[in-house]
Amino acid sequence: MVVADDSMLLREGLVRLLTEADCQVVAAVADAPSFLEAVAAHRPDVAVVDVRMPPRMSDDGLRAAVEARAAQPSLGVLMLSAYIELSYADVLLSDGRGGVGYLLKDRVASLDTLVEALRTIVGGGTVLDPEVVAQLLVARRTDPLQTLTPRERDVLALMAEGRSNAAIAKRLVVSAGAVEKHVSNIFAKINLPDLGADNRRVLAVLAWLKSR
Repeated sequence: MVVADDSMLLREGLVRLLTEADCQVVAAVADAPSFLEAVAAHRPDVAVVDVRMPPRMSDDGLRAAVEARAAQPSLGVLMLSAYIELSYADVLLSDGRGGVGYLLKDRVASLDTLVEALRTIVGGGTVLDPEVVAQLLVARRTDPLQTLTPRERDVLALMAEGRSNAAIAKRLVVSAGAVEKHVSNIFAKINLPDLGADNRRVLAVLAWLKSR
């Protein structure tokens, strides 16, 4: 994998932690151009990328991730940031191929959470922080989340993290049947069919967001 973050302490900390977790870090860089060069040179399975990096300290990391995925479609990308940047997020997340994620740094509670997210992404899944989903929805004029019950919001947030119905049931301490009913209600309220697999459901939500 390639790690891209302009903070030296965070970058080197990620490299050390991921190496301890048996991940092979082939490059660690501090700016968007260097990230693109590293991806072209090493063709990694996955990249961990900050959103705001040099040279402009805007959404350079996110733009570079979109460019890297265009050049190497098999590349998994995890955006790991302190910010939610909407300008290119829907482009990255809703291309229909999976293998992407967007997590907030201060909400990644453990190394296990990070490694699990990377494994999901390498496997073609999608991992999203619930706050990212919420802000993508709020960015549109109408927010269908307002029509959901608190329990349906909890289920949708866990769906966006890539969890199965069984995992959601265990997390919320409810029956699998109750989760299935909540999932059906969610898709009915936001005018989407239930497509079954967790990753496809997340991608369907993102496709719907992009079309609004």
